[in-house]
Amino acid sequence: MIPISQGRSRRATLAGAVCALLVTGTALTGCSEDPDEGTNGVGRLPADQIRGRAQKAAESVGTVRLHGTVVTSGRTYTLDMRLKEQGGIGSVTTKGETFRLLRIDDELYLKAGAGFWGHEDGGTDAAAAGKLAEKYVKVPQGDPSYKKFIGFTDKNVLLGGLLTLHGELAKDGRHEQSGVRTIRVTGDQGSGGTLDVSLEGKPYPVRLVRAGKAGTLTFSSWGADFELEEPAEDETLDYGKQLPTS
Repeated sequence: MIPISQGRSRRATLAGAVCALLVTGTALTGCSEDPDEGTNGVGRLPADQIRGRAQKAAESVGTVRLHGTVVTSGRTYTLDMRLKEQGGIGSVTTKGETFRLLRIDDELYLKAGAGFWGHEDGGTDAAAAGKLAEKYVKVPQGDPSYKKFIGFTDKNVLLGGLLTLHGELAKDGRHEQSGVRTIRVTGDQGSGGTLDVSLEGKPYPVRLVRAGKAGTLTFSSWGADFELEEPAEDETLDYGKQLPTS
């Protein structure tokens, strides 16, 4: 009969050998492998600290690209925006119409087709909409359209309002988004939103699912600079001075 201690030793040796073999071949989880090895380490932190680190990382760089959907006041907007401290550029789609936004400091330009101008805020007649179509329309700061759309071009305002989770925070495992390893944080088991935070490099936000089915956004190109250039004069209309009337 094999002594108990000797049997246990053999079983432990065998288990260790099998685990080592499988790890080298297929990276088997559960063999005492550290899931945070080679990461930035935020996966080890409590959920509230992970969210805090992600918010600080987002604030620490001047540029980001975000795309996805935002639902507000019952209306869905599909965004693809590049943002920086001095402004932003990109496209917004809502109710089947797509328009481009460009902001440089306090100057806001909006470029859209005739269909957009025919529907926006009561619309203009067909002739007026045709003159506005595919021009960069300079919007005065006092116009309702300025207040309505400038938030889509403001990095601090947009991220400040979006990077929120509601309810009790908890970690929901490690995932992968667009080839990036992430740690997921949830609010109220997901009903308060979910936030995927990068485990590679700085702990930037990677993907956000907003609470209440209010949209899903992905974030990329953190810190990648881009140019903001005023449109050519012959492609620009001053909304306050040149808006055609019926």
